[in-house]
Amino acid sequence: MSNLYNVSSTPHIRGKMSTQLIMLIVVISLLPACGFGVYNFGLRALFVLLFSVASCVLSEYVFNLITKRPNSISDLSAVVTGLLLGMNLPSSVPYFVPVLGGFFAIIVVKMLFGGLGQNFMNPALGARCFLLISFPKLMTDFVYNGASGATPLAQVKNGGCPDLHKMIIGNIPGTIGETSMIAIVLGACIMIMFGIIDLTISGTYIVSFGIFLLAFAGKGFDYTFLCYHLAGGGLMLGAFFMATDYVTRPYTKKGQVIYGIFLGFLTAIFRVFSPSAEGVSYAIIIGNLIVPLIDRITVPKPFGCEKTKKEGAK
Repeated sequence: MSNLYNVSSTPHIRGKMSTQLIMLIVVISLLPACGFGVYNFGLRALFVLLFSVASCVLSEYVFNLITKRPNSISDLSAVVTGLLLGMNLPSSVPYFVPVLGGFFAIIVVKMLFGGLGQNFMNPALGARCFLLISFPKLMTDFVYNGASGATPLAQVKNGGCPDLHKMIIGNIPGTIGETSMIAIVLGACIMIMFGIIDLTISGTYIVSFGIFLLAFAGKGFDYTFLCYHLAGGGLMLGAFFMATDYVTRPYTKKGQVIYGIFLGFLTAIFRVFSPSAEGVSYAIIIGNLIVPLIDRITVPKPFGCEKTKKEGAK
């Protein structure tokens, strides 16, 4: 291990919660959306979730075993990654897809960069984007009630008018964990209640997305159009459970506001101007990549430090 340490500016506060407890609360918070996904899509959705979680946990265990690192699966971070990845998959995907995705999320995105706390992007979303590029047909085949069909957002993009009530409840095609706005918000309330997250990133993301969406779509203040985009797709899941990831979000409140606005801007760009009806996953992983820059301009300097003068400066 390196002897170099990164020291940030004060204050330094020791948290009362362990990583394991935080991850356990996140797992509990994800259960309403997971449970509704299984209810909505059937037992196959449960097996996709189980394969995803098992792949993530086993990948981390084997990697630690091979590299002779301490066992880290007890911190439950691999379980969280597996659940989030499975929730971002259609229930109809072959089982090798969540297995491959779990391997990519843990080994490539997380462990090869040093493990928990060192990954440069959200592992679940990194794996989902990898799977979207590798298996675009499988990842966009949404089977609901025994038939393949377009998601409500795709219908809206093509000029359709889906049932908004069903979108809010979740009785619609989509990925396993993204359909029910009610279940996702319920899980978010659990995390907020326990102090795991606050509304700085999520609130800024959702509000800025709504503003940019209406500005770019050129529809004026179309309330129904806005509600379609808020209730459909992975916006709520991404805003509350993935954009707020401790490792890949900015440190400061100011940085988190900038981050949320940037995510809202990118998501609106993708949804309005790209051929795809979605865009949350790509927006968040691109946002993850600029977090070091946001931290650089928003984290205050330690007291007493000065910028060194450039060579040749008078």
